[in-house]
Amino acid sequence: MSIYNYLVKKPNGEILSMETYRGKAILIVNTASRCRFTYQFEELQKLYDQYKEQGLVVLGFPCDQFGQQNPENGEESVQFCQRNYGVSFPVFDLVQVNGKEAEPLFTYLKHEVPFRELDDSIATEKMLKARLQQEYPDYLIGRNIRWNFTKFLVDASGAVVKRFEPTESVLDVEAEIERILPISALA
Repeated sequence: MSIYNYLVKKPNGEILSMETYRGKAILIVNTASRCRFTYQFEELQKLYDQYKEQGLVVLGFPCDQFGQQNPENGEESVQFCQRNYGVSFPVFDLVQVNGKEAEPLFTYLKHEVPFRELDDSIATEKMLKARLQQEYPDYLIGRNIRWNFTKFLVDASGAVVKRFEPTESVLDVEAEIERILPISALA
């Protein structure tokens, strides 16, 4: 299987093949409208604006699986993102990323790259881990997505190259994007 074998659903119900993004670097993110990490929409939009001409696309997938922090449907999520954060990158329909009902694309992504355990020496990660242990202990097992705004970076050949936890710096994400974009695209 390859990332290009997966289908995703737009908020209007239209089905789109990931083949649409062949040849592009892709940053896939499970998002939420009412999360403490929602400010990352601005960072994601800046990355998209800065690198879209060099072949980057950011894809947002609203998810209500973590603390019911995205109560809107797909269309409402798109409107929220556009109105509050100026998001112009594609935002898809509401998905689940863990469990039996997980979107197949996310099941694939989770198993393609290793993850980093949450670090108790970092305050936000320690707090997130404590909340997960209390409310969603299964999400700490294996390669499950821990929380909203987990990011997966896919290179232009379709290989999943990196997973970023929601607490990781956008500067780290940007450095990896620059590493996988063609040199001529950055000139």
